[in-house]
Amino acid sequence: MNATAAPDTPPPAPGTEPVPGYRILAGLARTGWLDVYDAWSEERDCRCVLKTVRPDRRGDRRLGERLLREGRWLLGFTHPHLVRAYDVFDAPEPVVVLEALTGETLSHLLHRLRRRASAADVALLGVQLCSAVHYLHGRGLLHLDLKPSNVVVDRGLAKVLDLSVARPPGPAPAGVGTCCRLSPEQARGGMLTAAADVWGIGATLYEVACGDLPFACRTTGGTAHRPYAGYPGDEPDDKSGTGDPGDRYPQLEREVPPIRSRRRLPPALAAAVDGCLRADPPARPGLAALVAALETALPVPRRGG
Repeated sequence: MNATAAPDTPPPAPGTEPVPGYRILAGLARTGWLDVYDAWSEERDCRCVLKTVRPDRRGDRRLGERLLREGRWLLGFTHPHLVRAYDVFDAPEPVVVLEALTGETLSHLLHRLRRRASAADVALLGVQLCSAVHYLHGRGLLHLDLKPSNVVVDRGLAKVLDLSVARPPGPAPAGVGTCCRLSPEQARGGMLTAAADVWGIGATLYEVACGDLPFACRTTGGTAHRPYAGYPGDEPDDKSGTGDPGDRYPQLEREVPPIRSRRRLPPALAAAVDGCLRADPPARPGLAALVAALETALPVPRRGG
């Protein structure tokens, strides 16, 4: 069973060394089960980011295993559009050390600028997300939680964060990911394929292009942005008051409105985003076809020429 949540449990004070060679500078974020810190690496003589299981959740061994699995994946990955891991510790507590990224999350950027991205910027973001996802798929993983808060952008370079709900293709329970951003098959539960991440790319590009999601999410109570990994003891509570999946997951009951009903975009780019958000997974484009369509909106070809 999970340990009783205690939201007021204080994080370690600045100067604490949770693992040898890493000193906490400040807290960055607290989620339902994680603490994230700005930290200093003595070995590298630079800042880094530490992810640890919250003190009040360390009684649940599965959470530590989930964090360590993510860290070990990232430790073995080398890709310019994925955050890098420097170290993984399983004792005295599970800790993952990540590179400190400059820039800001897409969600923060959209809120700060309060204007819609240009078509070229939407396309560039799309091909970079496709590049990261292509790499993950080549290593047998689906990301399953692509969204603006999991993408950091700095001067045109996007990096994807957070593999905490990643898993191989195959059957999965309903609700793996973040409620309002799930593909229909993630919301229903069942067989998940690469098409689920294509939906995630499309939903992210739609939000960047239009300023919000293609449909209103009626989930309340704070679960809409909580990722669910599909592991026992980590189930999201239904706060909608109905228990009806269609109430929690609007993507199950309606078609996504064409993006050109919201703003004017080059036809090939608009069609690419719309294609990602088709309800039927086989009807969505593959990554190669999606990249080819997105590249038509770039001012300079990615591969030169």
